[in-house]
Amino acid sequence: MSTERSYFIPDGERDKRKKYLMATLATCIAVVFLGSAIHVVKLGANRIAEMRQKATIDPSQVKAHIRAAGEEIETHEENEEGLGKKGYTIAGADALLSPAQWKMLDTMIVIPAGPFKMGTNMEQADPQNSPEHVVDLPSYKIDKYLVTNAQYARFVAATGYRAPLSWKDGKIPKGFELHPVTMVTWADANAYAKWAGKRLPTEEEWEKAARGTDGRRWPWGDKMDPSRLNTYYTVGNTTPVTKYTEGASPYGLMDMAGNVSEWTSSDFLPYQGTKASLDLFDVGGGSRTRNIKFKVLRGGTWRSDPFSTQSFQRNFSLPNYASDFYGFRCAEDIK
Repeated sequence: MSTERSYFIPDGERDKRKKYLMATLATCIAVVFLGSAIHVVKLGANRIAEMRQKATIDPSQVKAHIRAAGEEIETHEENEEGLGKKGYTIAGADALLSPAQWKMLDTMIVIPAGPFKMGTNMEQADPQNSPEHVVDLPSYKIDKYLVTNAQYARFVAATGYRAPLSWKDGKIPKGFELHPVTMVTWADANAYAKWAGKRLPTEEEWEKAARGTDGRRWPWGDKMDPSRLNTYYTVGNTTPVTKYTEGASPYGLMDMAGNVSEWTSSDFLPYQGTKASLDLFDVGGGSRTRNIKFKVLRGGTWRSDPFSTQSFQRNFSLPNYASDFYGFRCAEDIK
């Protein structure tokens, strides 16, 4: 005798069970999607937190890191209103450092005449940096150190020139006397250089002083070494110009990579034979007809990515822009 049983499910019951099954399946899928979404959100939150921890500045301190452009002229004027005698006197500026420190900051290094390799043929480099070519320069002198806040204070006191926006009431933030001056436009840097009896270096002079004659990528060699410079994910602000002795260039110049990006006297023009789009070098809107050109900045900054600090890297900006990571050093002809 057969023991098999036959079950008959009415059509209504079958439809009801099918609906329950579909609802259960839809709920499970929704739960899976919701769980995945929560996981992604958590991963994103963790990533953002990680990025904030590594960021060059704390987001809550953004207001302390002023960045100015041409339209900030009004802010400069507001900064000057009522300044009166709140800034430095000549004697007050001189008292910022010891005689030995002033003497140290006045150090200039002679770069011997001769050819060097400029630019690069590296495929991964930005197009404005190529091609590699040989440039022959006469001998010249260039500052060992970036121009500091203390040195700029002497200039401001002696000439009545406006102080950088980052100086409250015309005074250097406490402890920043030996940090490079920032918030200076190309015109500000050029004015200081003339007052000091010097000039801004050309980008050719800057690059030779930074990398020597063997075509190295950084002042110390071809391998990136974050212990030798102030750049991405390290300090979060400028550092004293004497700090990174292990990052000195072949000629002994300091901070030729990182800390602040340095104004040069050169216009941002294409190298002969470059494959870079010529649009990159044009300010646009016909502004070249008004004699406005980008100026070259070199060296990378305390907030740059490490590859922006390579000695051949060409950065650029309008000459009336200023930033909390723009600075400069001076050069001088040898007579």
